[in-house]
Amino acid sequence: MNTSVGIASAQRALFDTPLQFKSGAVLPRYELVYETYGTLNADKSNAILICHALSGHHHVAGHYADDPKNVGWWDNMVGPGKPIDTDRFFVIGLNNLGGCHGSTGPSSIDPLTGLPYGASFPVITVEDWVESQARLADRLGITQFAAVVGGSLGGMQALQWSLAYPDRVRHVLAIAAAPRLTAQNIAFNDVARNAILTDPDFHGGHYYRHNVVPTRGLRLARMLGHITYLSDDAMADKFGRELRGGKFNYGYEIEFEIESYLRYQGDKFASYFDANTYLLMTKALDYFDPAHDVGGDLNKAFARARADFLVISFTTDWRFSPQRSREIVRPLLHNRRNVSYAEITSTHGHDSFLMQHPHYFDVMRAYLDNVAGEFGK
Repeated sequence: MNTSVGIASAQRALFDTPLQFKSGAVLPRYELVYETYGTLNADKSNAILICHALSGHHHVAGHYADDPKNVGWWDNMVGPGKPIDTDRFFVIGLNNLGGCHGSTGPSSIDPLTGLPYGASFPVITVEDWVESQARLADRLGITQFAAVVGGSLGGMQALQWSLAYPDRVRHVLAIAAAPRLTAQNIAFNDVARNAILTDPDFHGGHYYRHNVVPTRGLRLARMLGHITYLSDDAMADKFGRELRGGKFNYGYEIEFEIESYLRYQGDKFASYFDANTYLLMTKALDYFDPAHDVGGDLNKAFARARADFLVISFTTDWRFSPQRSREIVRPLLHNRRNVSYAEITSTHGHDSFLMQHPHYFDVMRAYLDNVAGEFGK
């Protein structure tokens, strides 16, 4: 029977060893906030790292004692008896550097100035995240992950693990991901960033000092992003052309239900997410390209990988389409890696990787059953 991991609690790890970013910038010290679920076995071979997507964080499963409604963003996937089974695996979720949920990021205090980092926080890459995650694994005594798992931007991190630390991960599960963004995806990100950058309350990224938030820009960025996460069919089924008041008002206020939904999502997001973090996360998406330094050749890029792979795509995901997942599969097969690929029929678009879809969950469960069998669970 599927149950919850129950009460979760965040932990903090402070790192005093400077971290040099791919850009050349250096962060002298930083904190990572993370949660763990399940029990690490004696030889520490049952650990799974969950890498979060753009707006994600460390709270993957369970709930907080003082806030029972604050349920982890992947609680349907992670827990006792669930596909990522915490009765068998020791699961780690963390908030990436540059985040706004506790790990050191733009809203954190820069010890050199006594003020929030703001725009001075270094531009970060997927490679930088994986380096910081590896340091957390070292701190926990984990020399090799049973699996690294992620959807969307999290899937890119999982792929990078197989390239940066090929001997430290046995399995990679990349879900609704891509080996690099298309020009269209970069364009969407740029429009979203410009909504924030041109907000009068942005103040060059130092809005904290002015006690304001670039709410309008962040709201628009989220509305645009949310459109790309849904499929046309999902929007049609949920909202269609339904009018809130049943008739046209011939003006520019909210009339259609889809408008009401998007504005609600935008307002909700802008109330808790940091605008500078949004800029950093989307730039990390844009920059990720394992083949950049090898002439654009993905076959050469993935030659370093040693892990086995599960790659999953969803039919109505047009932001990270099945074609993009197959662009991951082909170079892995070229390099004679063990690759399982599943294309799931779903109506939920890019958000499908967060949904409890029977076929999707069956694929995840079957694959991870085999992973658990490697250490007798």
